[in-house]
Amino acid sequence: MGQCGRLKSSIDGEVSIDMLMGEYKHNIDAKGRLIMPAKFRNDLGTTFILTRGLDGCLFGYPKNEWSILEEKLKQLPLAKKEARAFTRFFYSAATECELDKQGRINIPQTLREHADLQKICHVVGVSDRIEIWSETKWNAFSAEAEESFDEIAENMIDFGF
Repeated sequence: MGQCGRLKSSIDGEVSIDMLMGEYKHNIDAKGRLIMPAKFRNDLGTTFILTRGLDGCLFGYPKNEWSILEEKLKQLPLAKKEARAFTRFFYSAATECELDKQGRINIPQTLREHADLQKICHVVGVSDRIEIWSETKWNAFSAEAEESFDEIAENMIDFGF
């Protein structure tokens, strides 16, 4: 186990993976600047990709993880309307974020509006990405997930978990 917020693991004893994990609260200022948790900065790198996420949050990917995701998105069938819509939605808001000297990023207005980021934000590590949530949406998600966690866990069997 590495530092808090990071986990080094290996697959079959060969490949080492840095895993983003943990939950942190930070304020976003009027200019859209948000401090990235120190525990995530090394794994995200000085620049990383931020885009619309699911469930009303933002997804942030280290560049190497973004490249893997891009390859998967390229495999989606262009003839399928849903695949085109998802790809457009995902890429159209994607932006490269750069950490400033204070460890902050500037989140564009369109992304702030998508996630309804006002004052307090939750930055959450989710394995290969971070998620940025408004406090209101994070609290609602957490309450709902907590209530149904046992049921969700039981249904994970369907995914081979």
